[in-house]
Amino acid sequence: MVIYAADFLLDRLLYRDGLILIIDKPAGLPVHAGPSGGDNLENYFDALRFGLPRQPALAHRLDRDTSGCLVLGRHPKALRKLHRLFAEGQIDKTYWALTKGIPEKLSGTIDKPLKKQTRGSGWRVEIADDGQRAVTTYRVVGRAGDVALIEAKPKTGRTHQIRVHLNAIGAPIIGDPQYGDQAPDQRAQPMMLHARRIIVPISKNKDPIMVEATPPDAMATALEKLGL
Repeated sequence: MVIYAADFLLDRLLYRDGLILIIDKPAGLPVHAGPSGGDNLENYFDALRFGLPRQPALAHRLDRDTSGCLVLGRHPKALRKLHRLFAEGQIDKTYWALTKGIPEKLSGTIDKPLKKQTRGSGWRVEIADDGQRAVTTYRVVGRAGDVALIEAKPKTGRTHQIRVHLNAIGAPIIGDPQYGDQAPDQRAQPMMLHARRIIVPISKNKDPIMVEATPPDAMATALEKLGL
């Protein structure tokens, strides 16, 4: 288990202004506590107050095993605006994924509804006709053997959306603990999904904020080995 310093997010701060913060979320740390509790990203937000009377708050979420750009609102008014921008699809999100398998079509749009289904003591997200609409555009930007580097852009914000959608087109994400038919050595790797870039049009009178996060070490090493 990784032990984080109370102020470790200061070194992972990618952008800061009076309204928002954008941090580089580490893989393996959930953004908030689950039903059983445990360490989570919100435990470390006090170090990001920068003189304001309250901690910043999550404007959206990333899965526990996903790394990269995560937006926080610094006060309630900013948070309300961010929630609206996310809900209206005005925030542009770009993810990188390393997948075991090359999609038949090298670019396209996946428009498949998703629904959270309970399975025993757990749950997973599945494609279902009665699910919520979910849309992801994608393109293969590199390939080496049967491994692809895919740039994915979710147009909706459903739980596990990119993971389920890429698996549906024959390109499960390497290291995904839930989705895809993968060998044990592939599933044991860190999940190769990274929130690479985000563009936030927070102010009408200013250019949108564009921030990129460098891939984490495990993904960078895999990319280098593959020549991608």
